[in-house]
Parts: sequence; C-alpha cells; structure tokens
Amino acid sequence: MSGLKVLALCGSLRAKSTNKALVEYAIAHAPKGMQIELADLTDVPFYNSDIATKPVAVEQLLAQCAQADAFLLACPEYNYSIAPALKNALDWASREPNNALMAGKVAAIMGSGGGMGTSRAQYHLRQVCVFLDLHLVNKPEVFCNAFANTFDADNTLTDERIQSLIVQQLDALQQLALRFKN
Repeated sequence: MSGLKVLALCGSLRAKSTNKALVEYAIAHAPKGMQIELADLTDVPFYNSDIATKPVAVEQLLAQCAQADAFLLACPEYNYSIAPALKNALDWASREPNNALMAGKVAAIMGSGGGMGTSRAQYHLRQVCVFLDLHLVNKPEVFCNAFANTFDADNTLTDERIQSLIVQQLDALQQLALRFKN
C-alpha cells in the first residue's frame, strides 16, 4: 500500500511522556509507504455540544482525522482507564455527522505505564473503538512498563522487545488497512 496516512493520538500531554516516546519510535520506524503524524491535543477543550463554534485546535484535529487512513492510539492508563485527553479527542471526532471521520478506518493501540503497562485502559479503549466502528489490530499488543528500564534518561525507547513489537504492530496495521481498502 502506498501512502498510508496514520494519525497518532497520544493521551498523555506531558512533554516527557513515555507514550509520546512510543509514538516517536513508531514515526521513526514506520514501514515503507506509511506516514505517521502526531496530533497536538494540548489545546483541545473538553467536548461540549454547547460549543457552537469549534475552536481552532478542534478544527485542526478534525481536519487531521479526515485526512487519516488509519489511527495509532497511544493510551496511558489513568485510574485503570483511558486518559481524558485521548477519550476527548475521540469524542470530538465521533460527533461529526455519521461518525464519518472514524467509521470503517483501522487503528492500532499501544501504551506505556506502570505495572501491567496500560492493559486495563487499552481494553476500555477497545470498547470505545467498537462504538466508533474502528477496525483494530488485535496482535501484537503493545503493553509497555515505563518503569522497567524501558526508556533512557532522554526518554528514548531502548527496550528491544518493545521496539520489535511496535514494528510488528505497524506492519499489522498496514496489512489490516490493505484488507479494508480492497
């Protein structure tokens, strides 16, 4: 497949986010024919149907979603669930008529956190993706323990096993996109 445009949505807004570091690794190691762009969710306000005019940050996000063929969802775990910034971005995108920005597209989920590495949040996110009518990569799953010498002092992903899983997941995302494009 040539020219697969992937929009990465990272649920952590921190500058030194390990979830952002996972996305940065994915961007640097995307397979041939895949371009990954990281959306900036910093200024996206909480979804509120009373907001009559969409803020600039929302318009930018929605335009990126419209151009995307696929999504890469970096899912931190907050209190055993999805981080608000990620859920909020999905809520904004899903409110477009007929869920046109998401429905039928493919997505992959990865996450970095403590202990079980965001597994609980990722399973909640999978439930949300059912409603969004996204087709998810099932394997490999990328659950990364952020506190097990997985990143160096500069917040660069150094764990070879996680690096390999990300590359495999991107390949699977590309293959899934091919199946749904035909």
